Parts: sequence; structure tokens; C-alpha cells
Amino acid sequence: MIVTVTPNPSLDRSVLLDRLDRGEVHRAGGVHVDPGGKGVNVARVLTAAEHSAVAVLPTGGVEGSSLAELLAPEAVSVVEVPVEAATRSNLTLVEADGTTTKINEPGNALTTGELEALRSRLGEVATRARWVVASGSLPHGCPDDYYAGLVRTARAAGAKVAVDSSGAALAEACMAGPDLLAPNLAELTELAGHRPGDLSEVAATARAVRSEGTGSVLVTLGEHGALLVGNETAWFGTSSARRVRSTVGAGDAALAGYLLAGGDGPEALRSAVAYGSAAVELPGSRMPTPKELRLEQVRITEVDESGRLDPMSP
Repeated sequence: MIVTVTPNPSLDRSVLLDRLDRGEVHRAGGVHVDPGGKGVNVARVLTAAEHSAVAVLPTGGVEGSSLAELLAPEAVSVVEVPVEAATRSNLTLVEADGTTTKINEPGNALTTGELEALRSRLGEVATRARWVVASGSLPHGCPDDYYAGLVRTARAAGAKVAVDSSGAALAEACMAGPDLLAPNLAELTELAGHRPGDLSEVAATARAVRSEGTGSVLVTLGEHGALLVGNETAWFGTSSARRVRSTVGAGDAALAGYLLAGGDGPEALRSAVAYGSAAVELPGSRMPTPKELRLEQVRITEVDESGRLDPMSP
């Protein structure tokens, strides 16, 4: 079983537009509401692949009730931790050419008692888990080291831990030594304090992060694919989407795909890239199912320390 914990879940409303023009009145081509939050998305992908998964999340207000209701038709197992503040709502504007504009609310603050209840409930569920995925932003006012504490809680329960977050929360989580770190390029850049110039520099940066105690590093690179840096080898995976409809949740789908394929090595990377590519071909915050994958179109290449592959150059 894989358990996900999402301290700052959301309702994600996606609005389809021909084109976004600032200051103008627009008529939506369609509106769709999905359950949101990075860990929630991971659990949705896992469940669609018929893998045992449980989503642990705080829920409050009408929005929190709606979040749980939206997950029910997808058969996602949910462990709710009731909180007083309403669950946040996010807005995504998707243009016809695939350009995506996201407006994310910060999320209402949780009390110290509510944060402890979330951590405690995770510890109980994690005793039955192979992996725990701690992901997403932290709600307003939450301590930066909250994910670090969740890593230690999950480890004490006997589970491996993957972390996908950003900023100070990600930096603090690294100090707790998670088994897997899953940043995108922007998050890796922020963590390292400089932007890598090409693929070999991305690999070097990920190796530097690993040297501080992280197990493996899976870096999603958007349209360029993904890079996996493990104990001895770095692997680069790439594919191409036939049509980019929405990039929302693509990194979450990639992380789920990686874990579904065992959470280690080049074949897990192949699955991650296939899931990420499938996700961008879907509208709004929809998550891919196994029937939408094109594993045969994913190319995996080994990258050594002197490699100069440069897929991110203009």
C-alpha cells in the first residue's frame, strides 16, 4: 500500500478559454471541478491503476466535504482529519493551445492541535504502507519543518518516504533524509541556489542534494522529460505528448508512475515519463489511467558525470 499525505489540499476548478486576454470579459468553453492537491493527485493515479492507496488529508467546511465527495467516484480511500478552517479552492485557466495559468490560494492556517492530529493519523496509517508520499505546499502559518517531522513519523512506522514540495519546506525535509525527493526543475533550482545550465549540470546538482542524505532524486523537466539520480547512475527519460491540453498535475502523475513501477531504476523512470506525458494530454486536473500510457515511446538514456546532453537549451 502507498499512503499520501496532503497538508494543503484543494478543490481545483479548471476553466477552458480560447485565449486569455487581460482586462477582458471571457466566455468559458467549459468548467470542470476536480479534487486537488499533489498527494491527492498521486492517490488518484495509484487507485486508477488498481494499486492500494490511501489519501490522508485535512478537510474543513463545505469545500472539504466536496473534496471527499469528488474522490468517492474514483474509489480513492480517504482518511479525513477534520479541521475548522475551510479547504482552499484553486483556479486554473487553460487556453486552447495548452497554455495554463494557475491561481492557487495559500490555504487557511491549521492549529497546532490540527497539525499534530494529521501527523498522528499518518503515523497510524503508515504502519501498513510500503511508501508514504508527503507532497504539496504547506498551509499558511505551518512550520517549515513540518514535512521533516512527517518523514520521521513515516520512517518510525516502517515506511519509505517520498517528498515533493518546494522552498523552505523542501529544504527542511531534505535534512530528515527521505528515500526519494521529487522536485521539478524550478524547485531543484531554488533548493540548490542556482539554475543548472544543461542536463549534466542538473545531474550534478541532484547528486549534490543526494550527498546530504536523500536516497534518490527524481527531477521532472516538463516537456524535456525527467532525470533520475540514484546510488551510482543517472538516467534521463524523454517522450513527447501528442497534444498539450493541461500541465496541471503532470509531476504528480509522474511520481505516481515511478512508484507504481517499483520506485527504483530506469524502468520506474520509464513509467514516470509515460504517466507525466499522458497527464498533459488530458484536460484540467484529470489524471491518466494505464490505458492512456505509451510506454513504448519513452526513451531512456544513461547519463554519466561527463555527459553533455542538453535538451533544455533553446
